[in-house]
Amino acid sequence: MNHRLRRVVGFWALFSGPALWWGLVLLVPYLMMLAISFYTQQFPFHVPDFQLGNYLTLIGDSQYYGVLGRSVKVALLVSVVAFCLSYPLAYFLAFKVQSSRLRMFLYIATIVPLWVSYLLRAYTWKTILGSEGILNSFLMWLGIISEPSTIFLYNQFAMVITMAYIFTPFMVMPIYASLEKLPPSLMEASKDLGAGRWKTFMKITLPLSMPGILAGFTFTFGLSVGDFISPILVGGPYSNMIANVVASQFGISMNWPLGSALSVVLLFIVLGIITASDKLERVGRLNMG
Repeated sequence: MNHRLRRVVGFWALFSGPALWWGLVLLVPYLMMLAISFYTQQFPFHVPDFQLGNYLTLIGDSQYYGVLGRSVKVALLVSVVAFCLSYPLAYFLAFKVQSSRLRMFLYIATIVPLWVSYLLRAYTWKTILGSEGILNSFLMWLGIISEPSTIFLYNQFAMVITMAYIFTPFMVMPIYASLEKLPPSLMEASKDLGAGRWKTFMKITLPLSMPGILAGFTFTFGLSVGDFISPILVGGPYSNMIANVVASQFGISMNWPLGSALSVVLLFIVLGIITASDKLERVGRLNMG
């Protein structure tokens, strides 16, 4: 009895720390944000209330639809570009690099940009795409253009390129983890049965790596749709995303209730993506089983 009691006390002592941390750091701020989204704004203060005016404002104002649609579109484009870059790299690391040391070196080189400041990585692409940057200089050297062009910077193209570069490691890691776990015997059996490389890839490798792909898309989309630094640095004045509007509501406008309502909407969008990804992964497992 004493042994069982000690186990129960030990379990709750071990569990209470992370639970308390999760509640204070995650749950409480979310609940505060949800509560403030129902407040009434009386400049420069916000008054506790329970009304749906902030959400009705979002529904009735078309500009928020435009910003939200732009955010989702850019996040999807970033996810697609990151996938196109990440899958061949992860496949190469998992199946083509024979040396484990070289494989680990290349993998670390892929994720080491995560240790560098976000601002520094974004400014790097601002330098590359600028009118006096590397890309313009290279095109002028080739004779393709006669003078620096401004079409590469301060638009959605620059945002997609910059965010795809920044968030690609979040796509590479789960895809590589999925590919690395694939038993080589499955590919060998497929080849022994007469399937070519392409058919083996489409029937074996790609379906079995789908959990990593879904996880990578979830990470990349969630981080991209909530990004507000890249639109400021390389997006230009007409490329604001939903996070920029949230920041302006909490900062310049001092309209915390409306900013909280926007944050709640963004939170539910990300939760919807995570839920859909989880369901797709479960369906895929059932079909593979």
